[in-house]
Amino acid sequence: MGEGGTGPAAKTASGDAGLALEEALIFELGGTGKCGVDFDEEPGDVSPSLAKFARKAPVDLPSLTEPEAVRHYTRLSRQNYAIDLGPFPLGSCTMKHNPRLNEAMARLPGFADIHPLQPMDTVQGAFEVIEQLANWLCKLTGMEAVAMSPKAGAHGELCGILAIRAALEARGDAREVILVPESAHGTNPATAAFAGYRVENIPATKDGRVNLQALRDRLGPDVAGVMITNPNTCGLFERDMKAISDAVHAAGGLVYCDGANFNAIVGKVRPGDLGVDAMHINLHKTFSTPHGGGGPGSGPVVLSELLAPFAPIPFVRRDEKGRLRMVEERGAKEHLPQTFGRMTAFHGQMGMFTRALTYMLSHGVDGLRQVAEDAVLNANYVLRSLEGDLDAPFADAGPCMHEALFSDDNLPEGFSTLDIAKGLIDEGFHPMTVYFPLVVHGAMLVEPTETESKAGLDRFIASMKSLTARAKAGDESLKSAPHYAPRRRLDETRAARKPVLTYKGEGVPPGTPSLSEIGGS
Repeated sequence: MGEGGTGPAAKTASGDAGLALEEALIFELGGTGKCGVDFDEEPGDVSPSLAKFARKAPVDLPSLTEPEAVRHYTRLSRQNYAIDLGPFPLGSCTMKHNPRLNEAMARLPGFADIHPLQPMDTVQGAFEVIEQLANWLCKLTGMEAVAMSPKAGAHGELCGILAIRAALEARGDAREVILVPESAHGTNPATAAFAGYRVENIPATKDGRVNLQALRDRLGPDVAGVMITNPNTCGLFERDMKAISDAVHAAGGLVYCDGANFNAIVGKVRPGDLGVDAMHINLHKTFSTPHGGGGPGSGPVVLSELLAPFAPIPFVRRDEKGRLRMVEERGAKEHLPQTFGRMTAFHGQMGMFTRALTYMLSHGVDGLRQVAEDAVLNANYVLRSLEGDLDAPFADAGPCMHEALFSDDNLPEGFSTLDIAKGLIDEGFHPMTVYFPLVVHGAMLVEPTETESKAGLDRFIASMKSLTARAKAGDESLKSAPHYAPRRRLDETRAARKPVLTYKGEGVPPGTPSLSEIGGS
């Protein structure tokens, strides 16, 4: 537990404070000889073929009764923050309310209980969901085709870059360089490097957008393409997007657009009209699927007419009798002989497909357009409400899109973005994205999304104003926030460099910092 306590909990014998419950590690709770279920006696003899796998020492897991196990995880769950408790203002993440209708549809047995190896005739309804969703994604983006199999954003990026590589190789063009603007998402250069390209940076202008002239100056016969995020990571629309695409195409390259921020332009702008050749779409962002903690996710990639023949397998297509089939082989003409191959074994994200299509159909064209309009309106409301309190580096560049960007440049010496973020926890909010994008010192990236009401935004804005005022008044208590959370501020650098990944009770290695030493309690 460490030394000391947090807030009112430190004054009680139990460590709890009303319904703010303290909880030990499960290893500290567990004893021996207890179990929530009954097992048959272990057989005395082990099959000779399995003897070498027999455990030679106790499994060394904590023993708990069923009530103890249930209470442990329920008490832990009360310490989690969730979108159903309040806003998640994480810039670039689009953490918005997930309509319960979507969840009900995704849980229908015909979608939730199917198996990837079922006969195709028994999953025609699921195939139809994939086909309809694919059709709408193409219509919304103005693109020719879509690969549905990528599991999330970075997976989708890889899919798009591999399609670009396949198209270039098909014409005998061995280009080596991908250009990535400073305002692009951080996964873009990693994806290009993973695909075997050399990555070169394109600087931004003073208003946070791609420097078009610098891009034109770098284009040449070695440039395979550009990976651009639009709206970009500074929360700004790339007004020169069509000129960028035209320049890249004229030089023989192709254009990949990171579609993680599609929520800002859905129903308003079709990326295909701007010359984009490939773009992934995070269904779990724009089209409302619960996400975080590594999943679930889904990142379909829309492709231009030029790239459509190189799309990955598998994909859904109707046969001559009108039945939907999963095409999983390359070879015959109708099976895309130019496909670059397979991204994944199965369409395992069926729940994401069902939720996304439900979201589209329940909103309609006008509703999806309003999603973008309200998201942009909310972000600009936050930007203009706080630009007098926090430094807003691109406030003069015109309206922002879906997210408002601030920095800690006008905070007094000794106070930083981290203090504002940790103070927000005491205020009952999940912090915004911090220290990203890297082009802004001490960045605070706030994406309110369209699902937050004005009253809710006003509460958030009032808390941000209060925290900024405390910093400017020299309130030293802000430097040790949060004070009311289950754990105090950690020394995050030390915790990252010396993590304790295995519970060893009294046998913790010498020199390992305790929770109290790194700031926890």
